[in-house]
Amino acid sequence: MSRSGSGRPDGDGPLLTQRAAIVFLLAALAGAGAGVLAALAGSPWPVAVSAGAGSAAYSVHFFGEIIG
Repeated sequence: MSRSGSGRPDGDGPLLTQRAAIVFLLAALAGAGAGVLAALAGSPWPVAVSAGAGSAAYSVHFFGEIIG
């Protein structure tokens, strides 16, 4: 039983929709940018990674609302 737009029930179709791929791509870019800026500002690398991860997590929600 295959429904259109429901993912991969029978192994057909993409793993992610185009919308989800764009949202995750933009979130990854925002997180990487925040991490690099935090590192360049002189933060230790664990703090920079945490800043980037936090930014990426918030960006998924933000871009999901903007694009959706």
